[in-house]
Amino acid sequence: MSPLATNDSAKRAMGDDKLKVIAAELITQVRKSVTIDWTLRESARARIKVMVKRILNKYGYPPDLQEDAVKTVLQQAELLCAEWV
Repeated sequence: MSPLATNDSAKRAMGDDKLKVIAAELITQVRKSVTIDWTLRESARARIKVMVKRILNKYGYPPDLQEDAVKTVLQQAELLCAEWV
């Protein structure tokens, strides 16, 4: 399940298919952006956070749900980034 789909109101507002498209783009872009020390460098983390917000805005993700979605995406990326770099 996509981290974005864990929020039921987002699923109702956007639908599973659109959330899958957003998740795929987030994975691609975050994977391109992570560096070995991105979790330690605030500037690198901030850059990724802005990128995630732009993608959510691009697809019309509900603004009131974005902060939780960004946190979830960053947490997921932290768990997976060891495999990416």
